[in-house]
Amino acid sequence: MLKIGICGGGVGGLVAAIALLKQGHDVTVFERARQFGRIGADINLTPNAVHALDGLGIGAALRETAARPHYRISRTWDTGEETSRLEMQGGRYDAPQLTIHRADLITALSTALPEGVLRLGSSIEKVEPVESGATVTLADGRKQSFDLVIGADGIHSEVRRVLFGEDDPKYTGLVSYRAVFPRERAVDIPNLDSFTKWWGASADHQLVVFPLLRGEEVFVFATTPQEAWSEEGWTLPGDIDELRAIYAGFHPEARAILDCCTEVTRSALHVREPMERWSKGHVTILGDAAHPMVPFMAQGATMAIEDGVVLALALAGTDVAGVPAALARYEDARRDRTARVQRGSLANEWLKKPENADWVYAYKAWDVFADDAVA
Repeated sequence: MLKIGICGGGVGGLVAAIALLKQGHDVTVFERARQFGRIGADINLTPNAVHALDGLGIGAALRETAARPHYRISRTWDTGEETSRLEMQGGRYDAPQLTIHRADLITALSTALPEGVLRLGSSIEKVEPVESGATVTLADGRKQSFDLVIGADGIHSEVRRVLFGEDDPKYTGLVSYRAVFPRERAVDIPNLDSFTKWWGASADHQLVVFPLLRGEEVFVFATTPQEAWSEEGWTLPGDIDELRAIYAGFHPEARAILDCCTEVTRSALHVREPMERWSKGHVTILGDAAHPMVPFMAQGATMAIEDGVVLALALAGTDVAGVPAALARYEDARRDRTARVQRGSLANEWLKKPENADWVYAYKAWDVFADDAVA
């Protein structure tokens, strides 16, 4: 059994905690928020994510509030022509696609943890690698020592900085807009029970629409180019009229969707180049701390979910001395896949036309080391 500290109680950190507890480890999760609010909006759980989450035992809880898009559709911005359609609720994959509010996913994950594992209101001041472990210092001065520390603390990861130095994320030149509205506001608009991506004349304009909350709400995501981002704050209020004007040339159905939105938020999109290493000694990172990506393949949260499961499997049966080798095994299993998704997301061409989606959706995190076991 290892004593493990996880910095960050977001999706990846909580998944890793549950998976590691299943392996018999002693886990503590430090989360700076004092409580989980209903912040954010969407998380698109494609079959590879749902398969991983089902293995954690929270699938039933997710299905209580999630919507289930029938298809994954691509349409052309001006004519509305459908260029690809992938069935997402049938038997092609061993799990469906679910679209869910981030808060509902966080609730399902956090309530699956035993009492005392999640430490809310615990802001990390410093992480110090030491021989055969690492020490976490909290903002209130308290220190705790662990056999392994995991940085699940997002794109501005402090753990990443400790391991690899300063490395600011690169602004992509794109700003994203997000909105949610009641489904009843759009009774005459078709295809709102599917995940639909409207592809613009250029890669910097796209409109993505899919259902949330058992189909009772509709989520909207759009992008526009912007030369620089100097505003302070991660998510800021947006101007819905300005967004409608930018998309004025889109198909009437797409414009009607934006007409249903009463307010939007906006945020800058940042990326980093894929990393060659994620670990040093007894400290590692996962999710956005390791491989932040733009959301154009809708795989950001899913990659963090996969990371958490594979990391736990790599650490199964490991003692303190074996931690570095287990972390190398974890990295080797995840590095190429996440780098491919990072690059594919940035290129923003995936599933614009029919192509093989299996390399993404058919991935089963719980089976990653199955061949090793047989050997």
